[in-house]
Amino acid sequence: MGFKILCSDLDGTLLSTKSDVSDFTITEVSRIKDHIRVILVSARMPQSMTYLQERLGILNQPLICYNGALVLDQKKEIFSEVIAIKAVQRLYELSEEHKIKLGLYFNREWYVEETTERVQKEIRNTNNHPVYQPTTSTLDNWSKRGVSAHKIMLMCTKSSADIIFPKLEKELQDFMHIYRSNDTLIEVAPKTVSKLSAIKSILRNNESLDDIIAFGDNYNDMEMLKHCGMGVAVENARVEVKEIADQTTLKNTEDGVAHFIKQYLI
Repeated sequence: MGFKILCSDLDGTLLSTKSDVSDFTITEVSRIKDHIRVILVSARMPQSMTYLQERLGILNQPLICYNGALVLDQKKEIFSEVIAIKAVQRLYELSEEHKIKLGLYFNREWYVEETTERVQKEIRNTNNHPVYQPTTSTLDNWSKRGVSAHKIMLMCTKSSADIIFPKLEKELQDFMHIYRSNDTLIEVAPKTVSKLSAIKSILRNNESLDDIIAFGDNYNDMEMLKHCGMGVAVENARVEVKEIADQTTLKNTEDGVAHFIKQYLI
């Protein structure tokens, strides 16, 4: 398979645990990285990805963060798109009505109001720590600085997520992508971006989408898998993802991406 670029999602795909890649994955990426560019593509913030780049020996490659809302090439910002601050403020109002706490992300900044089990889980999984302050303070600060969110995480109960999700779709879908990561988490990103749009921004003159093999497991990976040269789903992927993928490999916990690399990428 003559691909020039390998793009991979992290959580549930390339990571064999909640926070790390396996030695086998490191070995296989090391074997191909001199002739195939390996690009990490995730909903994570930058510093929750760079330690994985370092582990894989690919710090020289671009980084696609926040589902494509922020693209970095080492310290250089290639692309950045945020959610309109007024839409973020309205989302906060709706969340307050249902006692839903927010995680607010801009570039390398992460803000929450208080520590919770979900926040502690995020800290463990991403090797990063938030700033604790009222959401109103964060939004006031962002307004003064002229910035806004690259990503918002709504930390819900299943019932509150069931209630607020259709409300968000009805009122704010023109401003943001809204999707449920699981029964209790809703993630929000700028409307105009996706993992695929970000991938297009890092293509060189001699590269096209046909030159890319992409790996993923979740809804936010589907466009990437469908439009790249080859889309590969891990076995633990959602059914809808596997249905549109060209190939399926082993589960992430069984090093599915690494096994596929070893078998097909010479």
